[in-house]
Amino acid sequence: MTSNERGLIARNYFLEGFNCSQAVVLAFSDLISLPKDALLCASSSFGGGMGRLREVCGAVSGMFLVLGYLRGYSDPKDYEGKKRLYSEIQELAGIFTSEYGSIVCKELLVGVPNTDGTVPEKRSDEYYKKRPCPEQIEFAAKILHEFLQKHGEI
Repeated sequence: MTSNERGLIARNYFLEGFNCSQAVVLAFSDLISLPKDALLCASSSFGGGMGRLREVCGAVSGMFLVLGYLRGYSDPKDYEGKKRLYSEIQELAGIFTSEYGSIVCKELLVGVPNTDGTVPEKRSDEYYKKRPCPEQIEFAAKILHEFLQKHGEI
């Protein structure tokens, strides 16, 4: 699979109705030995910039969830593992920021009105037309694929 194909898979999951974080995580489900339902639940909180707070972009959070699963550490005393992972997180965040100017949802969605509350907006053609999310989700999956490929994970 190429990075472009992985990106399109993530985009299509979003267009099916999964949130931005779920879309990226699902695009890498072939590399993660957990049931898809577990992946969907684990990433469900990060949609809308963390529960519609418009904080860290869900696509970026999804990228970090996958990276943590594949390259994270489990020993709290693994200083080198923590240092490496944080460096890799910052590298991916930097690539995303170079392309879009931010990893913060509300900054990425400038000009898109935010409805208050906890109720997610219904998906419609208008919903997709006013958001850059599909493109950003595709990009997040693409750069993560390339990063994992460079580091021998795929």
